[in-house]
Amino acid sequence: MKNPSKLAAAAMAALSFAGAAAAQSINAAGATFPEFIYKKWFSDYKNAHPGVEINYQAIGSGGGIKQLTQGTVDFGASDRPLTDAEMADPALKIKPIYFPTVLGGIVPAYNLPDVKTQLLFTGDVLAGIFLGKINKWNDPRIAALNKGVKLPADDIAVVHRSDGSGTTFVFTEYLAKVSPEWKAGPGVNQSPKWPTGMGQAQNEGVAGAIKQTPGSIGYVELTFILTNKGMQYGQVKNAAGSFINASVESVTAAAAGLTTFPASITNAPGPKAYPISTMTYLLIPSTIPDAKKREAVKGFLAWALKDGQKLAPPLGYAPLPKEVVAAELKQLPQVK
Repeated sequence: MKNPSKLAAAAMAALSFAGAAAAQSINAAGATFPEFIYKKWFSDYKNAHPGVEINYQAIGSGGGIKQLTQGTVDFGASDRPLTDAEMADPALKIKPIYFPTVLGGIVPAYNLPDVKTQLLFTGDVLAGIFLGKINKWNDPRIAALNKGVKLPADDIAVVHRSDGSGTTFVFTEYLAKVSPEWKAGPGVNQSPKWPTGMGQAQNEGVAGAIKQTPGSIGYVELTFILTNKGMQYGQVKNAAGSFINASVESVTAAAAGLTTFPASITNAPGPKAYPISTMTYLLIPSTIPDAKKREAVKGFLAWALKDGQKLAPPLGYAPLPKEVVAAELKQLPQVK
C-alpha cells in the first residue's frame, strides 16, 4: 500500500500546479505619476486574489499609450486623455475606455539648502522660470512673493522630463492656463520643446536630479516628495488668489463637483483648491477577447474603485469623488 502522506503531498503539489497554471497574468504599462498606488493595489489585489497577477511597468504616460496603441499590453495608464487625432488614428488597434483611478498633485520641487522657509510661487513666475526668463533665485519676481526670505544669487537649474509624460502634460496645461506667453510658446504637450533645462526620465529621475543638484527646480507628483524625506517644494497661488500646499485635502478640493471624465482640474476654482491637480486614468480596451482575462481586469477595476480608494490617502493621493466612482461602475459592462 502506498504511503498516505506521500499521496497527500502529491495531491497538494498537483493542486498547486493546477492553480499556478490557471493563474491569470495581466500586463500593463504607463504613467509614473500613480506608480506608488498602483504597486500597492496590484500587490494587495494579488494577495486577496491569488489567481490574478498584474505586472506593471512605470514607463511614463507616452510609453503606456504607445504600448496600448501597438497592442503589446493588456491595458495602459496615462495622466492625460488621448487626443482626438490619436483616437482617430487607424494604427490604434485598441479603442480604450477611460477609468479614472485617483487624484494627485504636481508640485514645484527645488533644492535650496540654505533657505528654510517654504517658497511661494505663482503660475507666471513658474512659467518665467521654465521659459528660462527667470534664471536667478534672487530675481525680483521671486523675491516679491517671498518677502523676508534671503534668496541666493545662484543660477536656477531647471529639471524637466525627457520622456513623453502625462505629468508634463498636466504641468504645461496649468502653465498655459495662467501664462499667455507659455500658451503661445511651448504650449500644452507631453513632450514640449523646452526652452531651458536638463531632461530626466520619469518622476523618479526628476526627483533624483533635484535632490542631487543644489539650485535646481523641477516638477514631480507629490508622492515622490513624500517618499524623499527632506525634499523642498513650494506652495502655488490658486485661481482664488490663495497660496496652497499640495495635499490630499487640497487636491480633493480641486475636484469638487466633478461628475464627468476625462476632465481637467488644473487651476480649478475654490479657495482651498490646489491648482496643479489632476486625475489619472487606466486605459482599458473596450474589447478583451479572452473571457478569463476580461473578467480578471473587470474584477480588479471594481475592487480598485471600491476597496482600493481607501488606500490612496496614506500614499499622498486623493480618492475619486463618489459621483465619478458611480459613473465608472456603470460603464464597466462596456468592456466586452
